[in-house]
Amino acid sequence: MKILTKKIVEKLTKKRIKISFVESCTGGLLSSNITSIPGSSKVFNLGLVAYSNQTKIKVIKISKKLIKKYGAVSKQVCFAMAKNVSKIGKTSMSLSITGIAGPGGGTRKKPVGLVFIGIKQKNRIFVNKYLFKNKGRQHIQKAAVNKSLKLILSALK
Repeated sequence: MKILTKKIVEKLTKKRIKISFVESCTGGLLSSNITSIPGSSKVFNLGLVAYSNQTKIKVIKISKKLIKKYGAVSKQVCFAMAKNVSKIGKTSMSLSITGIAGPGGGTRKKPVGLVFIGIKQKNRIFVNKYLFKNKGRQHIQKAAVNKSLKLILSALK
């Protein structure tokens, strides 16, 4: 993961792109990965952990109605998170993660391991849905971060 993260910081620096994150189920693990690379302060503007719905509503400005209608772990909320953190962080690129890392909290419709990752680049936002194997909370968190890093790298090509 370290090599991948270093490549991302180098590409962001070369392209003069600033990035911001809003994480839920990964609890800041993605931000921690980026900030472990020397020089990341040139490209990494903001990393927020919006774990509770209250924080998503109050800080990230996600509509309460949106969360009530679709749930915090949804394509719609992930989309809004990516869009809004980009505004908050004043960055042209942003990434959002929301999901169910377990061990509890899953349902038949939304099982443990379900993660949505949204990426905003300029004026385009893509949200991807993943179902990571339930090999424990940390496995799901690491898998989501690894997938996020790969998405950022492919968006920078």
